[in-house]
Amino acid sequence: MTDTIIELRNVWKTYPMGEVQVHALRGINLKIKKGEFVAIQGPSGSGKSTAMFMVGCLDVPTKGHVFLDNKDISLLQESDLAQIRGKKIGFIFQRFNLLPTLSAIENVELPMVFQNVLETQRIKKTKSLLKSVGLEERMTHRPTQLSGGEMQRVAIARALTNDPQVLLADEPTGNLDSKTGEEIMRFLHILHKKEKRTIVMVTHDKNIAKQAERQINLKDGQVL
Repeated sequence: MTDTIIELRNVWKTYPMGEVQVHALRGINLKIKKGEFVAIQGPSGSGKSTAMFMVGCLDVPTKGHVFLDNKDISLLQESDLAQIRGKKIGFIFQRFNLLPTLSAIENVELPMVFQNVLETQRIKKTKSLLKSVGLEERMTHRPTQLSGGEMQRVAIARALTNDPQVLLADEPTGNLDSKTGEEIMRFLHILHKKEKRTIVMVTHDKNIAKQAERQINLKDGQVL
């Protein structure tokens, strides 16, 4: 048995730009252990967003292998990747990605609809998750009626609906003021320390990255 939950092994990602080949990732190797809180950081163009796509099963490498829970996902079709994402990875996005026409409770419930969870179970779990992030009084509010911090807390609750093995946070404080950003980081630390969640956070902010257990620094598509 291994305690590695995610591994990138000699991963390359190349994008054709006309007659030029752009190497976003250049043979990177990294391992993330179960229960770790890891920050992937680097400046714009470093390859951290592409690395996030690999870790989150949002894309497959041009060369190399990506393992999630010891399963090589490198050659899977998009439909299979979508199933893995739905069951094993929870996403927290910089821009929240909430549906504006749905209430908080409906936004959180949605991933469970795609996984065919019974309605009674969905409602029970959704209410419990929103209560856990302090939004029991805001469940029927739509995103336009919520603050940035509240929207991000809804996004955190949504990311937890299918009890994922990994939480992937893409610039989770990027659209928030510093005080609200600190609040969101406190939530992530609670999820990590109390619930033993594996958290992979992508950020360009060195101060935010320092709050993780371990930092992985990227530059020009390579791990420093």
